[in-house]
Amino acid sequence: MVGSCANATPAATPFKAVASTGVLMNAILEPAAEIIWASVGTVVTADGIEEIEPRTDDEWTAVRNAAMVVTESGNLLMMEGRARDTEDWTTFSEALVEIGARAVEAAEDQDTDAVFQVGGDIYNICAGCHQQYVESMQNARPQ
Repeated sequence: MVGSCANATPAATPFKAVASTGVLMNAILEPAAEIIWASVGTVVTADGIEEIEPRTDDEWTAVRNAAMVVTESGNLLMMEGRARDTEDWTTFSEALVEIGARAVEAAEDQDTDAVFQVGGDIYNICAGCHQQYVESMQNARPQ
């Protein structure tokens, strides 16, 4: 049968991880997360209370774009050459995609409360992954 793919062997993916996981985290994911974390909050000083939030369409677009980077970083972390395993690493990465998508939606809705909440969720995913993988790698190094 001409054109049938039923017995075709899947071609290898053309993807090639160029940045190490550490570079991906430090140069791409963390700066984007920092934009989200810094975009909404409350600062209390002796002079009073300051509410921090995006006020212009450009500021909201910057938060949305950062949320897109966080979302797609979860996918990049699952690529061959970066994924540490197919269990917990994948679970953390998939959670980053899901939470990142919620951050995109919150920014598109210009919902400061939702951006604040999802920022905490992003932090918790990152902290949990770092606790499991970064600390275990550091503890495995010879003294």
